[in-house]
Amino acid sequence: MDNELRYEETASALDEYVLKHIDAEPELLHQVQRLTHLRLTYSRMCSGHLQGRILKMLCNLVNAHNILELGTFSGYSALSMAEALSPDPQTGKAEIHTIEIFDELEDFITDMFSRSPHRDKLHLHIGDAIDIIPTLPNTWDVCFIDADKRIYSKYYELILPRMRKGGLIIADNTLWDGKVLDSNPKERDLQTRGLQAFNDMIAQDCRVEKVILPMRDGLTLIRVV
Repeated sequence: MDNELRYEETASALDEYVLKHIDAEPELLHQVQRLTHLRLTYSRMCSGHLQGRILKMLCNLVNAHNILELGTFSGYSALSMAEALSPDPQTGKAEIHTIEIFDELEDFITDMFSRSPHRDKLHLHIGDAIDIIPTLPNTWDVCFIDADKRIYSKYYELILPRMRKGGLIIADNTLWDGKVLDSNPKERDLQTRGLQAFNDMIAQDCRVEKVILPMRDGLTLIRVV
């Protein structure tokens, strides 16, 4: 028990150390995270400081002009990625289209977006991503998948043909609290089964480079080659 407590204390101290030694969390995103915890259920789903800075840096590295996000939740990740958008040299546009299935979140998200200096770049769609993705005209530089875990594979097959070469797909929660290690998940545990199927598919897909970062709940980076 003492060893477990020491491990937990060390892990917590390391988390705090990391946050003190990376770029500061912008004030707006601090507000979004605070209000998410105050007003919304499942607040753990909020990306947070570390993941937000990682998403921004990845979008910068890809020189993203057009970003697609599946699963807006409270808007934290979309606002983080919007900071990195640069204008497309051909169209002059810089856009992030983000899709959220739960319409009860619309007012919260819209409020958070309205506070951002990047508000004109942010386009919120309410509905099922499977239906909405085909209606969007862009070729994507970055796609962040953080929606229904049961159908990550379906999202992937819809998105991949519309990614530019060198583009980046980022999939969240791909380790799923370690449940992906279960060799025989319960039949009704469709989220674990869906993530296992997705991870297995990506591992075998020669169209992309892939790596899983074991941070938070698992973050898979998939580069289109």
